[in-house]
Amino acid sequence: MTENTPLAELSLAGVSIWLDDLSRERIASGGLANLIATKNVVGVTTNPTIFAGALSKGEAYADQVAALAAAGTSVHDAVFEITTDDVTAASDIFRPVYDRTNGVDGRVSIEVEPGLAHDAAGTVVQAQQLWAKVNRPNAMIKIPATIEGLDAITATIALGISVNVTLIFSLERHRQVINAYLSGLEKARSAGIDLSTIHSVASFFVSRVDTEINGRLELIGTDAALALKSKAGVANAQLAYQVYEEAFSTERALGLIQAGANKQRPLWASTGVKDPSLPDTLYVTNLVAPEVVNTMPEKTLEATLDHGVIPANSIRGTYDEANRVLDALADEGVSYNDVTQVLEAEGVAKFIISWNELLDTVTAALESATPIDTGSAL
Repeated sequence: MTENTPLAELSLAGVSIWLDDLSRERIASGGLANLIATKNVVGVTTNPTIFAGALSKGEAYADQVAALAAAGTSVHDAVFEITTDDVTAASDIFRPVYDRTNGVDGRVSIEVEPGLAHDAAGTVVQAQQLWAKVNRPNAMIKIPATIEGLDAITATIALGISVNVTLIFSLERHRQVINAYLSGLEKARSAGIDLSTIHSVASFFVSRVDTEINGRLELIGTDAALALKSKAGVANAQLAYQVYEEAFSTERALGLIQAGANKQRPLWASTGVKDPSLPDTLYVTNLVAPEVVNTMPEKTLEATLDHGVIPANSIRGTYDEANRVLDALADEGVSYNDVTQVLEAEGVAKFIISWNELLDTVTAALESATPIDTGSAL
């Protein structure tokens, strides 16, 4: 770990820095290992959009695609092989971090197919398949926090599989996610599974909340409404940390922790700033607290390294003001429940689009790599 940089200060404040990106090129070039060595990166998150972008460049995947094509592999099986191979390789690179942190960090996440977002049983089946294929203790399976996803989270945790719960936008859904995690731990304990081996993070999205609410505030157009722009994302995340603190102070949670369980840490996702008029480290410096993860696109990571000013804790003492922000939004006619429901539906839809783009990219690559049959029918 590099010392005396804003990223080092962030780490010392208790924030685990994960990179929101992965590609075969980043793995093979040594770039990923370099980020661990020089920029305090201790984990990686992936999603269908990230893999679609990586595969669209394609050169680093050419040999594997050719081999898969020669074997007559279906496009779905090819995507499964390619993405799990990347996650397995990245998990091996992060294994020293995993060992050094006793399993807290060194994590690499891979998501179930987004088309399963409303299929609990199908999600659990694929979570098991991904976990078995990657076969690394520092992997995490990403499951979206839809209503159906809650049951899948419980069932997957109950099997002893570590889970990154994604697409959380509302405080109530965050509470439900924590409950699903604790329920899974209780089932795992009943099955005799070592609870200390199970880890989870709850990925709470930040900038997307501001983007959606800002658009609504602009339509309202009053001075009071416009004064609230770009305040909701941080306020919502700060209150999510309060939910975390309260939930893991209960008798139920403390009993599981005493039995060896780990807390489900909040993970700040969607931390790249969408509005260029805002500070580019807004969703980093305003969300500093112990026992959290911030998964950053590389642009945000570099901005934080270059000019981030890291407070010791920027969440402590914010809950009253954060509640005032959400109350003021309601007073202006912005429905919190509608915003978060729209964002969840859009989040799933966007990942499905990216998944289909990934399938199209791999289909084209397989077809172009397939040798032409020159055999004679004579």
